[in-house]
Amino acid sequence: MAKELVAMLLAGGQGSRLYALTQKLAKPAVPFGGKYRIIDFPLSNCVNSGIDTVGILTQYQPFVLNEYIGNGQPWDLDRLYGGVHVLPPYQKASGSDWYKGTANAIYQNIAFIERYDPQYVIILSGDQICKQDYSDFLRFHKEKGAEFSVAVMEVPWDEASRFGLMVADENDKITEFQEKPEHPKSNLASMGIYIFNWDVLKKYLEEDEADPQSENDFGNNIIPNLLRDGRQMYAYHFSGYWKDVGTISSLWEANMEVLDPEHSGINLFDDDWKIYSRNSGMTGHKIAAGAIVENSMITDGCRIQGTVKHSVLYSGVKVEDGAVVEDAVVMGGCVIKSGAVVRHCIIAEKAVIGENAVVGAAPEGAEKGVATIGPGVYIGDGAKVGPNAMVRENVEGGEEVC
Repeated sequence: MAKELVAMLLAGGQGSRLYALTQKLAKPAVPFGGKYRIIDFPLSNCVNSGIDTVGILTQYQPFVLNEYIGNGQPWDLDRLYGGVHVLPPYQKASGSDWYKGTANAIYQNIAFIERYDPQYVIILSGDQICKQDYSDFLRFHKEKGAEFSVAVMEVPWDEASRFGLMVADENDKITEFQEKPEHPKSNLASMGIYIFNWDVLKKYLEEDEADPQSENDFGNNIIPNLLRDGRQMYAYHFSGYWKDVGTISSLWEANMEVLDPEHSGINLFDDDWKIYSRNSGMTGHKIAAGAIVENSMITDGCRIQGTVKHSVLYSGVKVEDGAVVEDAVVMGGCVIKSGAVVRHCIIAEKAVIGENAVVGAAPEGAEKGVATIGPGVYIGDGAKVGPNAMVRENVEGGEEVC
């Protein structure tokens, strides 16, 4: 039985600008918002939009991501026909090859898509925080008689040159595409979310693969080729919450926005559009007598004896007596020992902050650096880690890292 729409989720990104957080982890597997990973958002969007067939294209450090996705049960994607499928590069009769670009990744999985004989294919990014109804996007695509549609967001004109931009007429028909232009003609930024008619996409993927000069990329090759040929291309305006958490500062900021759903636009408590995730299996959290917790998200298995203010604590975090955690993102399994102070920072999974150590600092003036401690790192007793530090290795007791 044919599927109307198949989703292909690009999840092979390295996320190099997240430095220590993605040394052993693909960017879509990076934890977010207390109990989630980034990939939970596009997967949940699919289920909430009625999409039940999803191919996840992995490449860089896929092990944690593969294990996390499993059979897709947390997102109701454990189906006999359809469901979720992890699609790494694989050995074929003609040989094997890494995914060379976004378009090549889809090209290498044409056989997977054709199993379901879809009319449409939606291409998703696995490294954005976004709550979006893809069924409304598909409705727009059909109503316009489009062959290709792209989700766009209006961005401030002074920031437009940072994005790939769609120039569109009053009917939302795309007339030009600008890739990070010096002089932008539009402020409609591409979100990297596309809907194609499958027959059109397949044709252009095969032509692109046959071009030895191509970068095999949607933005640099496929979209310009569609424009060149005068295809029916439309821009779908999205006005909800969308954030590319590709840098340390943007990831920290997005986590802080989770604490202010009334103003930030990201509401993880919305029963009408739930974000699903794999259960940690831990017990409930415990806040000891004398502990102070203010405006924070505390998840399963946390044990709080010290002070936690305006912070996001993931599962199994321990904050000992006398420790202070403020404006911080503390990922699963971390221990903040007695007397330690962590502020305006990200602490990755299973790190330990020793007694009376100091990590990060409240911003002063133009200084807004976010200190980052890598996974499994031990910060020794009395050590000091500066507000811009990126720590990948253990720090000895009493040592200072700027």
